[in-house]
Amino acid sequence: MPISGFRSLLWWSKWSKKDWAIAVICFAFIFFVFSFFSDSWHAEDSGINHTFDLNPANDPDLVDLTLLQNAKAKGALCLDGSLPGYHFQKGFGSGSSNWVLHIEGGGWCDTVSSCSLRKMTPLGSSDYMERRVLFSGILSSDASQNPDFYNWNKIKIRYCDGASFAGHPVGETKNGNILHFRGQLIWEALMDELLSVGLSKARQALLSGCSAGGLATLIHCDDFRELLPKDATVKCLADAGFFLDEKDVSGNHTMRSFYHHVFNLQRTGKSLPKDCTSTDEPSKCLFPQEIIKHISTPLFIVNPVYDFWQIQNVLVPNALARTGSWQKCRLNIHKCDHAELEILQGFRDSLLKALDEFKHNKEGGLFVNSCFIHCQTWMSETWHSPNSPRINKRTIAEAVGDWYFKRSSVKLIDCPFPCNPTCIHMDFSRG
Repeated sequence: MPISGFRSLLWWSKWSKKDWAIAVICFAFIFFVFSFFSDSWHAEDSGINHTFDLNPANDPDLVDLTLLQNAKAKGALCLDGSLPGYHFQKGFGSGSSNWVLHIEGGGWCDTVSSCSLRKMTPLGSSDYMERRVLFSGILSSDASQNPDFYNWNKIKIRYCDGASFAGHPVGETKNGNILHFRGQLIWEALMDELLSVGLSKARQALLSGCSAGGLATLIHCDDFRELLPKDATVKCLADAGFFLDEKDVSGNHTMRSFYHHVFNLQRTGKSLPKDCTSTDEPSKCLFPQEIIKHISTPLFIVNPVYDFWQIQNVLVPNALARTGSWQKCRLNIHKCDHAELEILQGFRDSLLKALDEFKHNKEGGLFVNSCFIHCQTWMSETWHSPNSPRINKRTIAEAVGDWYFKRSSVKLIDCPFPCNPTCIHMDFSRG
């Protein structure tokens, strides 16, 4: 190999610690959240390696997958009919009676075709899920990375239904392929099992989730509260799950149309607030802005105002980006021109307006930063590390802990881009 070619392979050697953090997060997102909308699914996506594992075998935070053995009898099945699963790490010491649950993200499927492709991936079948996953961020057992929840019982709930655990079998479709829309039944079966292994005696509990898992957290927050002892402290945390009902840059309601299809295909209405679904357009009740109006359990919302997933799928969908306009900006916020930044600032304003009523919720908490990123609670790099994003010198972990334990009121809203030097901004243009 020529020397110049060898040097080109070492471009990463000059990266800073923040560059490495971005790369780790980016690679994890590519593997973990590889597709959301049906238009972005392709046949080659089905070739996911069943045992793909980036983590060293001796890592103490590698946690085995547990399949719900009683799920079949309850009809609680993944899209392909396989058993749903979760990862459980037992708490210790002062945290032995406390629980933190984190629901995996991974988008949704809105058509028979997209759900049929999805069932051949880890997001639709436990047959394709890694048998061991790394617990980090809010699930880390390292006190330096997770100061308030490190020794709690920790659960990672795997996501395999394609509708934020809100689908119902009445909407199942057979069209050459058998699909199981059982999200609500999966949720109920999971809760039954976790209650039987100690959750029913919880003194403190936190239900959390990322992206589509953040939406699932909002949908099931009050249900979760009802399952636990009345004297337990129970709260919820939605990370990057506040999806906006906004027009894209061409003036179309892309996200509204997509949610409408998910709602009708998987009959999610039965899992949503009845006061909301009785309105003229019930599918709008999938939007968090509507759901939070009906949540009585204390809730914390973590969300970047420049959520790259929403910018790439809600504001500037793939079909629009292919024309060349917005192509660089949607991949790297530093490459946005003045006009594009003005539109992004308008998107920021829309998020803050949607949260306006929630800002006055005395039991609610907010950490809304100005980073070009998506989920931030499941990775130690963004949850709590020396290089983590901060608002008023507080990391997300510190803010959530202060809110959960009532050490202080937490309503942290960042100034507009590019004011926050602690932000980790994803860069998808490097490839």
